[in-house]
This record gives sequence, C-alpha cells and structure tokens, in this order.
Amino acid sequence: MTGLILSVLKEQLAVSQLTPEKEIPDWALESPFLSIVRTTDELSVVTITRVVPAGIVSEKGWRCIKIKGPLSFSETGILSLLLYPLAGKKIPVFVISSFETDYILVKDENLSATLCIFSEEGHIVEPD
Repeated sequence: MTGLILSVLKEQLAVSQLTPEKEIPDWALESPFLSIVRTTDELSVVTITRVVPAGIVSEKGWRCIKIKGPLSFSETGILSLLLYPLAGKKIPVFVISSFETDYILVKDENLSATLCIFSEEGHIVEPD
C-alpha cells in the first residue's frame, strides 16, 4: 500500500461525556463535526470545542486528522499504518470511524510531532 492522504481539520475538538439516559444535546447539533456514541454506560459526543457549554464534562484540545476516503470495508490495516508509529512515540489517540473513512484525534500539543511521523512514514498531509 502506498502512503495515505491525510488532512487536518481546522478547529479543535472536544470529547464530551454525558450520562446514557440524556438526550442528544441541541448544542452538539450546532457543530459541523459531530460524532455520537451511546452505550449502556455513557453518551459520548465529539464536537468542535466552541459549542460545548460550561459545566459539561469534556476533554478539550483535540485535533482531527482525516484519512482521505472513501475507504472500503474490505481494506485492512489502514489504521495500523498510522497508529503503530504513534504508539511507538507514546502519542495518545482517540479514533472515530464513519462509513467512508477514519479520523484520528491527537492532542493539539502532539499535532506537529504526529504530522512529522506521518510524513516520515510516507503519508501526505493536504490542506483541508
């Protein structure tokens, strides 16, 4: 497989946690980037940081790297190409997958190092 094409979303993201019985909050629907996961334990909502109201339990300061898709469900090893080098440098990640592609979130302070690692691995980062 040749290098992947990646782009960095412009705005910082926040990963917010709500209790599982909560409705999907209206503020989340204002975000141009939105990922929602509900389990029996929690409701996790990923949005751009600026829409998260005060008082919401959130981990802020994430930057989002998008893998250019669409990726086929039959493709294997895509995430491992990106995540193993980051793990080797002890860079924590939060991963989101959609129907067409995957998104890797890293903390803002790790973005430059992450992009350098990806470049060294032969991947291309394009403007979003």
